[in-house]
Amino acid sequence: MAFWNRRRSIDTMLAPHDGPRLKPTLSWPHLLALGVGAIVGTGILTLIGVGAGLAGPAVLISFGLAGIVCACAALAYAELSTMMPTAGSAYTYSYAVLGEMIAWVVGWSLILEYSLVVSAVAVGWSGYAVGFLSGLGIDLPLALVAGPHAGGIINLPAVAIIGVVTGLLLLGTKESATLNAVLVLIKIAALVVFVAIALPAFKSEHFTPFMPNGFGAPFVQTGVMAAAAIIFFAFYGFDAISTAAEETKKPERDLAIGIVGSMLICTALYLVVAAAAIGARPVASFADSPEPLALILREMGQGTAAQWIAAAAVIALPTVLLAFLFGQSRIFLGMARDGLLPRRLAKVSSRGVPAVVTVFTAVVVAILAGLLPLDELASLANAGTLAAFCSVGVCLIVLRIREPGRKRVFKAPLWPLVGAVSVIGCIIFFLSLKPVTQIGFLVWNVIGIAIYLLWSSKNSRLAKGEETAA
Repeated sequence: MAFWNRRRSIDTMLAPHDGPRLKPTLSWPHLLALGVGAIVGTGILTLIGVGAGLAGPAVLISFGLAGIVCACAALAYAELSTMMPTAGSAYTYSYAVLGEMIAWVVGWSLILEYSLVVSAVAVGWSGYAVGFLSGLGIDLPLALVAGPHAGGIINLPAVAIIGVVTGLLLLGTKESATLNAVLVLIKIAALVVFVAIALPAFKSEHFTPFMPNGFGAPFVQTGVMAAAAIIFFAFYGFDAISTAAEETKKPERDLAIGIVGSMLICTALYLVVAAAAIGARPVASFADSPEPLALILREMGQGTAAQWIAAAAVIALPTVLLAFLFGQSRIFLGMARDGLLPRRLAKVSSRGVPAVVTVFTAVVVAILAGLLPLDELASLANAGTLAAFCSVGVCLIVLRIREPGRKRVFKAPLWPLVGAVSVIGCIIFFLSLKPVTQIGFLVWNVIGIAIYLLWSSKNSRLAKGEETAA
């Protein structure tokens, strides 16, 4: 077997081993809250305006299309995560099914995804925080609330919130997960209040013309498909649950509940909120706003409610940061354990937390959040996620064919269709992203492959004979 396609054995992967281990402290309510906390965030609170600007009222179809692809990916994740309950998520599944080099590309893409998601959400949080403070009569200087692209120096609120969430994660997994659950309830309550206020102002004429920019197609930068490729950002997050597999008390049961359950809850919530937003105000009035839901309420004369929505966003958006910083550190941990990254990154603190990689990740994403705009961050993060979701769909199909008799606690229904929709949908969404995003993703992976060939391929556990290949 060549170095690039050597595979980890699933049985060896699941066998007890020496080395740093994460403490199993989470149950399905924690995972469900982690998933909802990761999914419901900047996507619905901020990017609904970006999506509506591309597709018009037909952004509802964009939400539906993105939801279908993500639902299929979620089913694939549920099956694979219960078979391989370790910390590496799609990277680990690819290592066991598709080989080391593809696993490296997937892991490298996940690093891109998680880093940029945290950065993008921090920028989105900053938009709501600045708006909230402005409503209280506190106006922060532009130089400290915007990056160089917007005439400022650094987005200091975005950097600060990343620091706060990192501190919470360092306290311990269970402690941060419990706080996350409380904040998730606040966030859902805020969206329910928004719907309750906006629905009475619903006007059907706001949905005409319904599809002003057409349906779109690959390589077209406007329309329903272009919006779906961006709105896709609003749905993923359930994959962060799979990174918590090693810290789950009963992964064979709780992972599927968390992954599938969070997707069902969030899809229903998104469609209702999007319909209420468009029905309450014309799309053009909130398409360019960094806080579209709060803006809609202010234009309806509901200034107090808008302030409460902004406050809820300020309080609860950090749940997304927490979930993705959590996931990013676990991806790093898995790759470091396997020797594809320096092994000292796999060090676990006395509180059962991979402290070194958590702090390292926080520093990187804080720099990105402080300097780059939201739309560029979200778009490039989507590219990394699409690569991971595509690989999971392929892993599902290949493993079903290669090892049909292997025990599966959760089985994805209609697995050929689920796998195919995940793969084809992700490819179409990738082709619908901006060319600059596609090029940026390819450049990132060219750099990654160079690192793999020069260092990682020679230092992995499989390369050094420390673990028997499958």
